[in-house]
Amino acid sequence: MTDLPLNDGRTIPALGFGTYKVPAEDSSRLSREAIDAGYRLIDTAAFYGNEAGVGEATASSDVFVTTKLWRDAMGYDNALKAFDASAAKLPRIDLFLIHWPMPSENRYVDTWKALVRLREEGRVASIGVSNFSPDHLDRIVDATGVVPALNQIELHPTFQQRAARAAHERLGIVTQSWSPLGQGTLLADPTITAIAQEAGATPAQVILAWHIQAGLGVIPKASSRARIEENLAAQAVRLTPEQVAKLDAMDREDGRLGPNPDTL
Repeated sequence: MTDLPLNDGRTIPALGFGTYKVPAEDSSRLSREAIDAGYRLIDTAAFYGNEAGVGEATASSDVFVTTKLWRDAMGYDNALKAFDASAAKLPRIDLFLIHWPMPSENRYVDTWKALVRLREEGRVASIGVSNFSPDHLDRIVDATGVVPALNQIELHPTFQQRAARAAHERLGIVTQSWSPLGQGTLLADPTITAIAQEAGATPAQVILAWHIQAGLGVIPKASSRARIEENLAAQAVRLTPEQVAKLDAMDREDGRLGPNPDTL
């Protein structure tokens, strides 16, 4: 499995198991199945309501665990409390993220300062953000001198976030894609299904291979052992330059499916 280097000297697996919308009652079982299949990264969040299940599944393993503080925990003191709440449910936290910047509240700089403190105290090894725009990133770096290790953003073939990725490259931040399959809307796309037929792969595997070959981290969700294994096998898919070019050409200005972080 490919690892991506983080700017704090650590590494993170390029492909992880995402648990957004995985019910709490299924989270332990599915996370264990992902670990058994070969995943070395599990992504959760306070908002998902399944940290305890992920904690059960990861207690006896050395997989990389990411979690995030929710919008209601913005601010310095609130962020520290949010970390304590997550840490009580998880055997360890390898990467702690601010889930959304919430610029309308103007508290993401103070929130970032709390994460910097957590890292300085050795309570978490890596810190990062999610859904931050280049402007948000520049502001927290200017205020603290600390660059996030990773920014987890919506990214898929029809919403490729090229400006954000350029900012990440400038700052040395890993780009990790959420909703990498376009919430499933891309699985029947004729360009992707044609490439899948050429590559002897499934449409989901083609999309995930596109992410991985672009140097992106990716955290697809799966609700069955079969889909867990299908997604993991995307690592063995090799797309040709021509196939990559076709996928690159699918980018659209109106491709966003989730909320716009600049307007929250």
